Amino acid sequence: YYPSKEIMDYANAKCESLYASAEKDPLGFWEKEAENLYWFQKWDNVLDDSNKPFFKWFTGAKTNIAYNCLDVHVTTFRRNKLALIWEGENGDGKTYSYFALHRETCKFANILKSLGVKKGDRVTLYMGRIPELMIGMLACARIGAIHSVVYGGFSVEALHERLEDSQSKVLIVADGAFQRGKIIELKKIADEALQRAATVESVLVVKRTGHQINMESGRDMWYHELMNLPIANNSDCLEIVDAEDPLFM
Repeated sequence: YYPSKEIMDYANAKCESLYASAEKDPLGFWEKEAENLYWFQKWDNVLDDSNKPFFKWFTGAKTNIAYNCLDVHVTTFRRNKLALIWEGENGDGKTYSYFALHRETCKFANILKSLGVKKGDRVTLYMGRIPELMIGMLACARIGAIHSVVYGGFSVEALHERLEDSQSKVLIVADGAFQRGKIIELKKIADEALQRAATVESVLVVKRTGHQINMESGRDMWYHELMNLPIANNSDCLEIVDAEDPLFM
């Protein structure tokens, strides 16, 4: 399939010239692309290939992907532009400006930190395609935690395996998801998987469908209640991470 000339004329990337420049000078190409991001500290080397095949990119550089997604925009004209436009299966919808998405991300990042999640810890997200999924991913990135997204609909066994493999400390799950007019009982599936997942200490539950679910005392907490706690506004809690630090699994 080839795009029309009109599409190509208005495309952000001029593919032919991009391919040519990347082929001619791969390291120069990626260094130029990296300049589009914000770095708290620039790199010593674009590529360290001294220990092949364990290549390291942008060694010595410090950044944060969530900062690049949100913070760089909230002090510009773009702060009130829409960063996320969401529409659910039932026709419900939400919109978030860059400023609003930044606010929600910082609040949730504070909640995760208050639960003991720190840089390098793993957090699993198991829900449908709802705004809280993006907020959760950005919040993890903001504090240097490694997120693992499990498709909302995978079986008990699949979720359990991923929780065990990642050694996740926290599970973020929706009570359920709407799919083709039916409710997929995600929290019920998670409860079964958690019976064999010893590393999970906290379960944060997003209210999506509103159907009756089991909430285990001391482990399960409602997302919306946590987000209204004073601690959610505690601090900015940005973690500056190394360019080679893992982002997600």
